[in-house]
Amino acid sequence: MKEISISPPYPFTYLCIKRAMDYLLSGLFLLIFSPLMLLISVGIKLASAGPVVIRQHRIGKDGQPFDMLKFRSMHDHSSEQPHIEHARRVILENLGPQDLRLRSLKIQPDPRIFRFGRFIRRFGLDELPQFVNVLRGEMSLVGPRPPMVYEFELYPEAYKQRLATLPGITGLWQVTAHNLVSYDQMVSIDLEYIEQMSFWLDAKIVLQTPWEIIFGKGNG
Repeated sequence: MKEISISPPYPFTYLCIKRAMDYLLSGLFLLIFSPLMLLISVGIKLASAGPVVIRQHRIGKDGQPFDMLKFRSMHDHSSEQPHIEHARRVILENLGPQDLRLRSLKIQPDPRIFRFGRFIRRFGLDELPQFVNVLRGEMSLVGPRPPMVYEFELYPEAYKQRLATLPGITGLWQVTAHNLVSYDQMVSIDLEYIEQMSFWLDAKIVLQTPWEIIFGKGNG
C-alpha cells in the first residue's frame, strides 16, 4: 500500500469551504430530518428497551478519540465480542466477503440487532445523529469512517494514514465499494479520497449517497 503525507497540503480555501458546508448542511439536515428522527426514536422505544441514541467510542482525525452518536439498532447491553472477533479476522487476515462467504463485510445474520434496527440500518437511518458530531467539529459530512478503538489497535502503520482528515458520515468507499471489498481495499479507497479531496469530489459523494443507500448491494 502506498503511503501519503499524514497532513496533506490542502488549499486553505477548500478547507474553509468544506467546514462551512459541514456546518450549514448538517444544521439544515437536522432541521429537515427532525420529524423522521422523532419517528425513529418512537420506533426504537417500541421495539426494544433501552436508550434511543448510543455513544460509540471511535478514533478520529490524527488518532484522537471521540464519542460517535448513533440510533441504537441492537438490543441493550449486547456484547461487543462477536464484532471484536469478526473485526480481528477481517483486518489481520485481510478478508473480503467472498472469504467469509457473506454478502458483505458485516456480520450476517447478527442476532443482536432487533427487527426495527435492521430496517434503520438498511437505509443508513441509524447514522442521522452524527450530524451533531459534524456540528461539534468531530466529523465531516464526507471522509473515511472512524474505526472502533479495538479496530484501531489492530491497525498497521499504513492503515493509520486514513486518519489524516476528519472522519465522515459518508465517503468514497461507501458510494463505490460499500462492504463488498476487503479491509485493505477499503483503506486504499479512503487514501485515494484523502489524496484527491476537493469540493467537487465531496459534492459528488454527498449527491450519490442517497442513491447508493437505497440501491447499493452492500447495505444492511
